[in-house]
Amino acid sequence: MKTNYAGIPNEYAKKETANVVIIPVPYNGTSTLKTNADQGPEAFLEASNHMELYDIETDSEVYKQGIYLTDPVVENETPEAMLNAVYKNVKTYLTTKKFVTVMGGEHSTSIGTIKAFNEHFENLTVLHIDAHANLKKQVNGQKIHNACAMYHASQATNLVQIGIRSMEHIEKTVIDTEKVFFAHELATNDYWMETAIEAMTDNVFISFDLDSLDPSIMPSVSDPEQGGMFWYETLDFLYKVFTEKNVVGFDMVELCPNPNNKTPNALAARLFYKMLTYKFELNNDDEGLSIDENDFNGKENKLGKFHDDLE
Repeated sequence: MKTNYAGIPNEYAKKETANVVIIPVPYNGTSTLKTNADQGPEAFLEASNHMELYDIETDSEVYKQGIYLTDPVVENETPEAMLNAVYKNVKTYLTTKKFVTVMGGEHSTSIGTIKAFNEHFENLTVLHIDAHANLKKQVNGQKIHNACAMYHASQATNLVQIGIRSMEHIEKTVIDTEKVFFAHELATNDYWMETAIEAMTDNVFISFDLDSLDPSIMPSVSDPEQGGMFWYETLDFLYKVFTEKNVVGFDMVELCPNPNNKTPNALAARLFYKMLTYKFELNNDDEGLSIDENDFNGKENKLGKFHDDLE
């Protein structure tokens, strides 16, 4: 039996009235390493049940905006089938003008999510926060792959990448050095946040890979890399993005739960909730939702590029 997100009261968990949708995608079909990222959404939801839902920083309880937890997307017969299932689910909820979020799963799930968002929003920036570039065009002939998660976005959206500290040489042929902020640069450039935000368009979708965080605070990921971001640095950046841009949705991926250490699960749960809080409570508008008719394309918006890349 499905329970409400974070154990919130039924009145705030109704599909019809909720402003927020969370789509779990427990998928781990293409990861280069054998991981348990498919167990990430369940661990995230369990940890969410133990959160206190009042946010001190903003003096708010964002769950009162209404948060609907969908059934998980469990199609995993092939990577292509998974992509199409994620795409269709995200697209369905976007047409209802809700704030759509996705909890993966490995990062290949983001391909279908970004494809759907790119259909709906003009001049979309994908803000990719990650340790890995994920810009390979294909891996062993497979274009729907964890290591290819951002290649499609690089071809069809305004891709801005933060915290990258691991990549292969072939990815240098794709990466846009004007819009990538490597981890070692974050440590020495006091103005990287402002510069990164200047590189974004108004509409921003955030794809947050938990391995962007330093493994000292987030060890439960498939491929940890030293030198990552820390808690308050991350919140500071996200605060600025949500304040200065119209964040139209986000996903979070790559939580690989460790049964002997549940602290990283709690971090993922709190960070996800914090991002929702920043979306709805910083501007403090009447409805808490800044998506309106003018944000939607009503046309293809580079979709041909996506279809060409994925065929």
